[in-house]
Amino acid sequence: MRTLSTVGNGKTDQALRRSYLYVPSSSDRMLDKSLSTPSDVIIYDLEDSVPPSPHDKDSARQRLSTFLSRTPEHKLPRPERIAVRLNDITSPFFENDMAEILKSPFVRTLVLPKIHSVRDLHHVSHAIRSSRARTSTPFPISIVASVESARSAWNLGEIASWTSEYGPDAGGKLGALLFAAEDYCADTSVIRTPSRLELLYVRSQIAIAAKAFGLDAIDMVCVNYKDLDYLKDECEDGRRLGFNGKQAIHPTQVDIIHSTFVPTEKEILRAAKILHQMEVAHSSQKGAFGLEMEGGGKEMIDAPMLKQAENIIRVAKAAGLEVPGAS
Repeated sequence: MRTLSTVGNGKTDQALRRSYLYVPSSSDRMLDKSLSTPSDVIIYDLEDSVPPSPHDKDSARQRLSTFLSRTPEHKLPRPERIAVRLNDITSPFFENDMAEILKSPFVRTLVLPKIHSVRDLHHVSHAIRSSRARTSTPFPISIVASVESARSAWNLGEIASWTSEYGPDAGGKLGALLFAAEDYCADTSVIRTPSRLELLYVRSQIAIAAKAFGLDAIDMVCVNYKDLDYLKDECEDGRRLGFNGKQAIHPTQVDIIHSTFVPTEKEILRAAKILHQMEVAHSSQKGAFGLEMEGGGKEMIDAPMLKQAENIIRVAKAAGLEVPGAS
């Protein structure tokens, strides 16, 4: 696995939000283990990882609520790292999930499954407003909308551009689009293959829609959690498509997600050279220059490539990676 040296204290800026690790709220052992995970975001799950019986759903909800309220604050992940996946809005568990979970001052992000349209987001927003009217929490709630059906893919533009009629403070604000690949395949009859080509269109559309409206784009789970080479390939593929990060279902996946959803050493060096040489070009009243390529030749660098280079350096610095000087 590729490693890069770090600067400063070597800590990763959690604002990168590369990894989203699911933790079943039905297990006290897994809840406790979540306190030591390095995952950028921890999704405490009340949905698919919990059996569907009312008893199990109620038990998991109460277990998570107790965990969040009784764990000393200094041991809990920072609030920006905590997310909770609720049961979907059509389930008999949604209202209780919302009311109970939003009692915690540490929950700032809600992952909402089966968001098919803006109507679903309006429903969620109304529930947030109603639940928060009974508390005095000043922070806005970030919503992660899960894209997992043909309808949601068809309505991506409207979903990504949604804003709450109550305003972000009272009704929540959309922060990310998340792709639930297996649910999507079940809904659309798409046949999954190791190549992932059958998912290229919808994954590209999700990344584009998210970026069009300033949202994060979260790629699908790699269900083969023991094949770390395949996971790395899938991560590289997602990063090329424009995703910010990826969901994880096992702690062993987190390190590879972290090391892949950042620029490579080669990319960082190239970007640093572009920034340095463009500064020289601008000082000579030039808007472009030729960058020496490996193997000979020159690549024309102008404003769009400068922006790409700036993005690479920004992410590298946020991840604590070394950005070399360039000559």
